[in-house]
Amino acid sequence: MPGVVVHRFGPFELDPSSRQLFRAQKRVHLSGPQSTILTLYVTNPGVTFSKERLIDSAWGGMAINENSVEKAVSKLRKVLGDGIGDGDCIETLPHEGYRFTAPVQQAEQPRAHASLDTHLEPYLKFVQGRTNLDTLDRKALAEARGEFEAALRLAPDYTSARVGLAMACGLAYEASTADAEQDVASLDRAVACARQASMLTPRSGEAWSTFAFVLALKAAREESATITKQAAAAAHLAMELEPGDSRHALRAAYATWGDERLRAAQHVLTLRPGLALAHWLRTTVFIARGAFEAAFEEVRLGCAAQDAQLNNAGLPAVGLHLLHAHLLAVHERLDEAVAALKRELTWTDSEHMYARVCASNTWYVLGAIYLRQRKRAEAEAAFEQALTIAPRHVSAAAALRGEVPGGPPKGGPYVRDMDVALARAIVLARGNRHAEAAHTFRDVLAQRPPGPAGWILPVEPFLNPLARRDVWSDALTMVRVRAT
Repeated sequence: MPGVVVHRFGPFELDPSSRQLFRAQKRVHLSGPQSTILTLYVTNPGVTFSKERLIDSAWGGMAINENSVEKAVSKLRKVLGDGIGDGDCIETLPHEGYRFTAPVQQAEQPRAHASLDTHLEPYLKFVQGRTNLDTLDRKALAEARGEFEAALRLAPDYTSARVGLAMACGLAYEASTADAEQDVASLDRAVACARQASMLTPRSGEAWSTFAFVLALKAAREESATITKQAAAAAHLAMELEPGDSRHALRAAYATWGDERLRAAQHVLTLRPGLALAHWLRTTVFIARGAFEAAFEEVRLGCAAQDAQLNNAGLPAVGLHLLHAHLLAVHERLDEAVAALKRELTWTDSEHMYARVCASNTWYVLGAIYLRQRKRAEAEAAFEQALTIAPRHVSAAAALRGEVPGGPPKGGPYVRDMDVALARAIVLARGNRHAEAAHTFRDVLAQRPPGPAGWILPVEPFLNPLARRDVWSDALTMVRVRAT
């Protein structure tokens, strides 16, 4: 069996297949771009590479500046400096780029001498990262991110680890929704990692479905029609490439809307029966359409699936009982709605990434229902609880205080236009200006790109638009049409 061809220079040894650098059989850790640049140099000694070529090779053509290349080269010089002269084995050629000048020898290392652990380590870290991701636990998500980053340090070309890192970063952003400051840096990194993975491995359904998911997060934040279309296109490509993967279908369901979401989520349930998240996604479309009979049936299955989840279940969900309460309240079954909300609250005392958002929304809905039951003290206490969990819960602030927070404070969270529009409508309805509330919401919705914006309106408990169909008809029709 042929051995492993390695490149030796000074006291160093580089395995170009894994891009791992060793000195005296001890691993020298480099970042992904650094190891890619060094491999390019060592396998092409004496060849001059421009900064543009290095950006294309090491960063996949991502939009970075030349300063990043200079920092990577400087780091390499520092690493190599104490073993090869003063690190001047990487020569700068003004206006041309860099070249590697140290003598390089090739040698064949018997595979029997190569450490099995060394070859398996990136994969083992990826598997552990994937396992942590599936818990949707905030602490486990942070650990998953560390595992994927470690795998990439060991194997910079490991696409699956790069995709995993993109997903971990995207979920870190999503988990920060109720935090004092949303983790926008993680979202940006998620999009960059997923884009690079899709470029490097264009036949990977995993890369494209992850790209679709993180683009959908970015589209929701920026309310961008262009990014929404890109997310949907990436989702479709992922499903075409690997239609039998439930993860791809789940991400496609998140990244799409209307019939496409219904089909993708149903495909998830075909591949993975009883996944509560898929029921949640389908229910949102039925609610937007005002198809309450279908919504009730879907959420009934979803609640049973949520209740059947084990603590270590993969991709667990919260929020199905909350949706059930919304639907019960529409039909004025208010006592049953309160019971469903209290059941939901038993699920929100956890590290689930959506637990805090779900808890704050549950307390807000509870407050709105208490108001309809003329229990003002209980309602105010519930709204206060929602704001304690999520201080920028604009609907709770509007219902409790009759005010809509202005722009986010410096360092504060981003608040989407539709959330602000909903809060303004609540303030107006609080003053019995229901027609003005409906017009305000409709006008903002009309300017939003296609997608799920405004889907909650038919069951919004404070506004209760179905009780005033005469003034809310246009807005409800708009929400319904957008969901087809």
